[in-house]
Amino acid sequence: MTETSARFREFKMPDVGEGLTEAEILKWYVQPGDTVTDGQVVCEVETAKAAVELPIPFDGVVHELRFPEGTTVDVGEVIISVDVAPGSGEPAPEAATPAQTPVAEAPAEPEKPKGRQPVLVGYGVAESSTKRRPRKGAPVPGQATAAVQAELNGNGSAPVARPLAKPPVRKLAKDLGIDLANVVPTGPDGVITREDVHAAAAPAAEQAAPTGVSRETTPALAAAVVASASSDARETRIPIKGVRKATAQAMIGSAFTAPHVTEFVTVDVTRTMKLVEELKGDKEMAGLRVNPLLIIAKALLVAIKRNPDVNASWDEAAQEIVLKHYVNLGIAAATPRGLIVPNIKDAHDKTLPQLAAALGDLVATAREGKTSPAAMQGGTVTITNVGVFGVDTGTPILNPGESAILAIGAIKLQPWVHKGKVKPRQVTTLALSFDHRLVDGELGSKVLADVAAILEQPKRLITWA
Repeated sequence: MTETSARFREFKMPDVGEGLTEAEILKWYVQPGDTVTDGQVVCEVETAKAAVELPIPFDGVVHELRFPEGTTVDVGEVIISVDVAPGSGEPAPEAATPAQTPVAEAPAEPEKPKGRQPVLVGYGVAESSTKRRPRKGAPVPGQATAAVQAELNGNGSAPVARPLAKPPVRKLAKDLGIDLANVVPTGPDGVITREDVHAAAAPAAEQAAPTGVSRETTPALAAAVVASASSDARETRIPIKGVRKATAQAMIGSAFTAPHVTEFVTVDVTRTMKLVEELKGDKEMAGLRVNPLLIIAKALLVAIKRNPDVNASWDEAAQEIVLKHYVNLGIAAATPRGLIVPNIKDAHDKTLPQLAAALGDLVATAREGKTSPAAMQGGTVTITNVGVFGVDTGTPILNPGESAILAIGAIKLQPWVHKGKVKPRQVTTLALSFDHRLVDGELGSKVLADVAAILEQPKRLITWA
């Protein structure tokens, strides 16, 4: 945040996580002329880790939005300016609106800048709207004025009605390079739907293809059209960005930096499943989410307590092994934005009800897409539950900076030798991957064996904890 004068203040893109350098503006919640108050959320941005809402730290009236939705902005760039003393002095030209400025005195249309000009959110689209949106952009001076002029028709006598569409539909239209003003609405009260945008994209794609070249064989066209409603489409191209891009880079770095070793154990968890049912009726667990993951998480925490050397990280720069005397337990979560691994801070100090509450909050926040970057930093050990997809087990890749990750397979009723007889029992397979620089085979085996022993006999949670 900076001050441009005693009247106007600027809000810069903050570093919403540790060491992040850029973020994409997903959605603006305000427009020029709107009144804002200290702490009010003005926009939502997506970093390499999560989607984050940004509150503004002062009161005033929005003067200018420097970047449109869909633009990736460097940390430290000014994204919005606010008039903190509205009504004092002469109003800035950019703050004028069609209603405030008589038509007869409308200013001349400003000279168009060279290159593609970002468009102010909510004020139509720029020229050559069939091009892909910019991934990087620079602030455009006087953008508010240009947006107001863009709303006037050819003779500047009246504003053009803004097409009705929900924010996700507007974003889809931007991705596809479709001008909503040219889309025929079919929704209630003239609202443009996703299907309307797809229908408008299909003929545009056909026109963009060179004569005699089919849509399937035009890579440039396939890259321009992110999605298509056409039944004969053979490819869909999705930009790699945000959380998915960061996850891919982290997984590559982890796979080719830390020497992975994975061990497996198949275990009878019948008693654990009975404990889960008993806990659901316990008054101390009332209102809390109780499931096998809760017991497995507690079992892993006990195993780490018994084998503390597994909870460590490798400092390549300092050539040191860093032993952690706390456990920030990561839980891998699949979300529409990609795989994220938020963690429960100081999970080792939590009781079972506290751990259940923390797990419930973590899952709910992840599903809503509101997980903060801070919640995904500082993890020490992770659990990934592939069993929810019906998978028996897997060989998980370490979360960067951590020493171990436990994969939980599907829990199934299987024939099992119990007390000398073959009986149907609840069985699952666990897989523990670990960094072999930090954890040798003996240590990794002890941790996995302890988790299995607790799940076979949950009463060990009391005797070993």
